[in-house]
Amino acid sequence: MTTSTLPVLVAGAGPAGLVAALTLLQNDIPVRIIDKEPQHRIGQRGNGIWPRTFEVFHFLGVPEIHETAKTLIPMREYKLGTLEPSKTYTVVPYNEPDPLIPYNNLKLIGQQTLEGILRSHLEKKYNCFVDLATELQSFEQEGDRVFAKLVKKTNGEEVSEVLETAYLLGTDGAKGVTRKHLGLTILGETRDDIRTIIGDIRLEIKGLDRDHWHFFGERATTFVNLRPTDEIAPDGFQLLLSSKDYDLTQLMDDKKLLFQCISEVVGSEVDVREIVWLSEFRPNIRMVDKFGIGRVFVAGDAAHVHSPAGGQGLNSSAQDAFNIAWKISLVYKGLSPASLLDSYTTERIPVIAEMLDITSALLQRIQDAPLDRAMERGKKLDMLGINYRFSPIVRDEFSEDGPEGVLVAGDRAPDAPGLRLNADDGATSLFAVFSPKLHTVLVFGPDVESAADVIDALSTYPRTALHLVVVLPQASETTVISEVDVLVDEAGHAYRGYLAAKGERRVVAVRPDGVVGAMVHGAEGVTAYFEKIFV
Repeated sequence: MTTSTLPVLVAGAGPAGLVAALTLLQNDIPVRIIDKEPQHRIGQRGNGIWPRTFEVFHFLGVPEIHETAKTLIPMREYKLGTLEPSKTYTVVPYNEPDPLIPYNNLKLIGQQTLEGILRSHLEKKYNCFVDLATELQSFEQEGDRVFAKLVKKTNGEEVSEVLETAYLLGTDGAKGVTRKHLGLTILGETRDDIRTIIGDIRLEIKGLDRDHWHFFGERATTFVNLRPTDEIAPDGFQLLLSSKDYDLTQLMDDKKLLFQCISEVVGSEVDVREIVWLSEFRPNIRMVDKFGIGRVFVAGDAAHVHSPAGGQGLNSSAQDAFNIAWKISLVYKGLSPASLLDSYTTERIPVIAEMLDITSALLQRIQDAPLDRAMERGKKLDMLGINYRFSPIVRDEFSEDGPEGVLVAGDRAPDAPGLRLNADDGATSLFAVFSPKLHTVLVFGPDVESAADVIDALSTYPRTALHLVVVLPQASETTVISEVDVLVDEAGHAYRGYLAAKGERRVVAVRPDGVVGAMVHGAEGVTAYFEKIFV
């Protein structure tokens, strides 16, 4: 048995694990990421990416995900047993561009494609490769270390290893070792009354276009849902099938019977060319009572599992990982107290609980309501309103609460394009300024001199973890200051988005995860905020 050491072990190479690894590496924290599967998983699986998650990928420097993802096509229902359309409608309305929200529409990208893009960034930028066929078997926490027992399967042989690490992040799914070995309680239910077959399939049905998401049959008996996607192949579809007329276990075992079922529901001959991936699914709606103990944490499906309605699972998983990774980075570097890690559970538990309630209600509506109404998606699903206003580590001296649209500490930090950097360095935006390895401190004021006491107060904190930015109103003259960026809000979006009045001073600390950590009047307030963040 070999022994090795590394700062962080990430167990599980799905979206949560890959986001965590990328965030840690961007914070200069060496990481090892493992997965028990011998090959990377295939399948569209969770394919809906909501605006807040696109922002995570933006901050991580992975624009290819948004560029590759496709806009949502209209859904079309058909008269029973025919290819004659009965109804066509849009599931999620298109949102017009907004300077404060650069990503404001749902887009679709298969999980297999998304994971491949994230792995490519890990491999090319950081020489970090997923260790496949490597399973976390157990772990023990001793003082400031975690000793993880790993087993790698190669050519039918098992090679054991003990990895000594400062932190373990379990992103190993609902059936993974991390949650079970930690002894975390997972609460919720399994909907055994709802069984579906999901998968990726290549087929041709004469007369069936690739411009609509197709729904055949009746939910009360048997239905077939086919979403065309060229990610699988030019004739590829994501399949969703449920039936009370057929036994789903038989359909999984007997592909000829499965093809017969699809043909009957569609009312036309179906030329099935390949089943790429297929699985039976029952909705699980569960979450843990805490997201970590000591130096071991869980994220993604290891912490919570959702109904697929609303497409929140992958999105919530990525945001779990983004939340905990910047905190682990600061604590590992000795810049922050270990107590900062407690805020991970405090912040994510209420968010996940609300999302489980929303997706469970959507699931029930899909069972009960007409399909066009059942498929309607509210604004909350875009996740832009998710906030940590209740978090003990945020600070707001202007308002402890406010309606949606009124910025409060703990909210998502808005973008603001049309900013002029320093004297004549061209235009930029706040999203181009924010970084997953830095707190960005925005000082809104009438002139550079109004920021002097804030700049002086922050000089005692590590410059490697802070980025100071003075934001001046439109048409202001700029002055170059050492280690401080000066932006002129020529378009007025920053002052509007951050509720800063011309002539007023307002200091906003934006966390590495793009959340407003503090909205304060000046040096005293921002110092009080950072006293909870840094040692």
